[in-house]
Amino acid sequence: MIHMDLINHKIWIQQDGTEDGVASELVALLIPKQQIVLGFKSENRRRITEFAVS
Repeated sequence: MIHMDLINHKIWIQQDGTEDGVASELVALLIPKQQIVLGFKSENRRRITEFAVS
């Protein structure tokens, strides 16, 4: 199951039940990592990823 939202022109991944991760699929589609938020992680954990914090 995947749950994504568009919030403030960014893709928020709220839930990702895929095996490889939908974020990697979005990056493969040339969506910049700065436009992808891993919403299922806490803000502190998002800060240490390559993706947007919010």
